[in-house]
Amino acid sequence: MSHRRCAWGGIAGPAAFVSAWVVGGAMRPDYSAVEDAISQLAAAGAPTRPLMTAGLLAFGVGVPVYAAALRGSVPGPSWQAAVATGLATLGVAAFPLGASAGTDVAHAGSSALAYASLAATPVLAAHPLAAAGHRRAARMSSAIGVASGLCLVATAIGPARGLAQRIGLTLGDAWLAATAVWMVSGKAEDPQAALPAISPDRPTRCARRAPGS
Repeated sequence: MSHRRCAWGGIAGPAAFVSAWVVGGAMRPDYSAVEDAISQLAAAGAPTRPLMTAGLLAFGVGVPVYAAALRGSVPGPSWQAAVATGLATLGVAAFPLGASAGTDVAHAGSSALAYASLAATPVLAAHPLAAAGHRRAARMSSAIGVASGLCLVATAIGPARGLAQRIGLTLGDAWLAATAVWMVSGKAEDPQAALPAISPDRPTRCARRAPGS
């Protein structure tokens, strides 16, 4: 599979996942997107389980495929974190809440790994981006990863857990989708255009005129 085709997984996977919890939440009048976790939509016996499980599976397959493209565009372990979040999401789908005490434990472990690795993906990309001269993108990646992680921690300790979870996951998903668009566009193959921290059309301090020109 080509580099650009792999990158599409970072668009399709997150889009399917977000669409599933948005539509699934709207289908259930007894469900609160502010207070209830997304996993409740895929719980054993829930009427929205097929829809939400499909969204989880799409994310779990799409993001590791995207990671193959990320590996070729951003050096370092960021792509490994993306693979981890995809595989852990498959675990979330495989172990629905409410099936048994054992599956609840497995679900919690899979969810924690999925959250942590999603937040780590942009953070781990920050240093390679900065080293390549894309400092603005590096700062944004660090900020998104940290904000995502803090929101996801808040799901365990604070009020409005469902809202905090959605904000944290959406931040991470948006980073995946943005970098996927960058790779699909072909800009990742051009070092000067990879991330437009420095426009190739504008001379930098190092690009001075030669004597006599």
